[in-house]
Amino acid sequence: MKKYNLALLCLLFTYTVNAQVKGVVFGSNKETKTALYGARVKLLNANIGAITCEEGKFEIILPKELPDTMVFTAMGYYPDTIIVDKKDRFISFEVILYSDQLLPEVVVSHKKGTHSISRLKTLHVEELSSGELRKAACCNLSESFETNASVDVNITDAVSGAKKIQMMGLDGVYTQIQFENIPYLRGLESSFGLNSISGTWIESIQITKGTGNVVNGYESMAGLVNLEVKKPEEMEAFYFNVYGNAMGRFEVNMNSGYRLNDKWSSGILVHGSRQQGEMDRNKDGFRDVPLGHNIALMNRYQYEGKKMEAVFGFNTYLDQKYGGQVNALRDNPAGFYAVNIDSKHIDVFAKTGFFLKRPRHTIGVVYNVKYQAFDARFGPRVFNGKEQRGYINAIYDGIIGTTDHNFKVGLSGVYSNLTQQMDSLNDDREEIVPGVFGEYTYTGSRLSSVIGVRGDYHNLYNFQFSPRLHLKYILTEHLDLRITGGRGWRVPNYMIDNVSLLATSQQWIAPLTTAPEVSWNMGGSLVQEFKLFGQISSITVDYYHTLFENQLIVDRDEDFNAIVFKNMSGTSFSNSLQTEFAFSPTKTIDVRIAYKYLDVRANYGGKLQQNVMIPKHRGFMNVAYKTRNKRWEFDVTASLFGEARLPEVVLEDGLLTTNNTSEIYPLLYAQITHVYKRWDFYLGGENLTNYTQKNPIIDAENPFSPTFNATRTWAPIIGVNVYAGVRFALQQKKSEL
Repeated sequence: MKKYNLALLCLLFTYTVNAQVKGVVFGSNKETKTALYGARVKLLNANIGAITCEEGKFEIILPKELPDTMVFTAMGYYPDTIIVDKKDRFISFEVILYSDQLLPEVVVSHKKGTHSISRLKTLHVEELSSGELRKAACCNLSESFETNASVDVNITDAVSGAKKIQMMGLDGVYTQIQFENIPYLRGLESSFGLNSISGTWIESIQITKGTGNVVNGYESMAGLVNLEVKKPEEMEAFYFNVYGNAMGRFEVNMNSGYRLNDKWSSGILVHGSRQQGEMDRNKDGFRDVPLGHNIALMNRYQYEGKKMEAVFGFNTYLDQKYGGQVNALRDNPAGFYAVNIDSKHIDVFAKTGFFLKRPRHTIGVVYNVKYQAFDARFGPRVFNGKEQRGYINAIYDGIIGTTDHNFKVGLSGVYSNLTQQMDSLNDDREEIVPGVFGEYTYTGSRLSSVIGVRGDYHNLYNFQFSPRLHLKYILTEHLDLRITGGRGWRVPNYMIDNVSLLATSQQWIAPLTTAPEVSWNMGGSLVQEFKLFGQISSITVDYYHTLFENQLIVDRDEDFNAIVFKNMSGTSFSNSLQTEFAFSPTKTIDVRIAYKYLDVRANYGGKLQQNVMIPKHRGFMNVAYKTRNKRWEFDVTASLFGEARLPEVVLEDGLLTTNNTSEIYPLLYAQITHVYKRWDFYLGGENLTNYTQKNPIIDAENPFSPTFNATRTWAPIIGVNVYAGVRFALQQKKSEL
């Protein structure tokens, strides 16, 4: 059976080409019509084809020799054919396949890619599948981007183990993170929440650069990361993963999905991890890795009916960390510098969709209610916070005439009640933000566009307007140009956004007033596909410029004895340039090489200069090899980080630092996986170059002194880490209901 690449989904399969067609394949049982995922589209004479994506869409490039016969097939449906000729170039088809109750068994074999950029979507969307996440240890979300060049994950300090993401050189608070289009990891969980969701739960991750759609909200300023968790009807009947590493970390993950009847299905996802064993490799008296444990549980249900669909469930976790000096206890520090993090979370979510009598018109409503408690101790400094949050988003989706003209209109609402205190500072607030939005999408033969506007009224900061525009133009059969621009805004929280900066004796100087952060993001990308070594290859180049109208500046240069939080004066911007080359020298080897340049500047210490801890240059390379029998997988990821500006700090002798630029350093990851029936056995290593930052903690011998500082961290503080694990997966039996 011919193998198809589902990761390319709606991308192009071709040898000699001169035009493309695209369309949507639906399945019908005379009562309902649904988009078909995995339907095969094939040109008989040219012997090329494609597979439809989850929305039933496909793209295929026509050969020079026409006419040809295009055949559509899908399991459970009668096949259909269309004769395509030169006049059909750049035409969009809508095909309906009718149910075949007597269809014999059909087996489709395919090779699913793990990393792709969809050529169908107007926005620049990079997708990481679960196969990409398998390339590294990936036991929580903070480790899910190790094999990706677009998203950086950085250590925030040398004592708490906290990690934060960066996109386009900007802090993760400017990137909107969503769980299946529900806002996630915001508020009190923004700093330590990356550990809260297991990588084994994730089905795929979509990374959108620039401002996203207005439908998703107003906070997408530098990008959007959407997490798709495994669906109950598609996930394993039973999945088990156990992991352990040389640092004393042990994890267990279990998933189970099952059908209750022909309409209902459910899934349970469980995660537990524990960090044990004192470790102080650099002999500075502080734990290199905090002790602690994390327990997480998600239970979700899915309903599929003729007139509506629904998803609802809950997600909860408990995360506790005990760091600081070796032998420091959580309940009785007894003169030691202790770091204690205690995070509790529960949220209930639901999504309902209603099919209207008018074809291609639906109403969808998203609901979310969350409670978060977060307490942190960094030596003598203590933070306490609680948050209650509610979110609703109602969307009417329809077409105007044909599927080439789509519109979405809707209403949203956000409620947040936040109490927080740090040292003598207090910043309680209650936010109520109703919003309205509208979006129009045009899908033409070459030009596609998404035009959206939204307005939101904040009870503290009045009305905010967010226009956004996204364009895609097919320059040639293999070259796509995308242009994007728009406005985003958010309300900053100087406490929780920077809670890791408590790992210093420097005083915090709070802002007199807080204003919304507002930015304009403009940019675009070029994606070129071509044949190399007989395989499909691609080159992607993207550039984005983010210009802030207002920003809360964290100034570590104005006063060497303090961290100053203030509203922006002067200019603040970021320029991000990234190029990536992906190719396959053989059918079993995939290679990606990338380079990223970041120019991120604002007024610090009274002058315009580069933000701290952000390397201007980064190189990246990933090589994946899978044997022909698919029994062995080998993955290697290498990164090279350039110099970064460091903040000046006072040393224990009272003098200022002179080495205010970080070193160039490499990171190397590797993993070997052996597949045996339902079992996967994997062995890997992290930071195999064994590069570590020397003396990451300033004045570690005197943690209660005025010069103590554990926040000047720009590289790994621990060396080589070796890990091993086992996965077991038992697939669900296909229902014949």
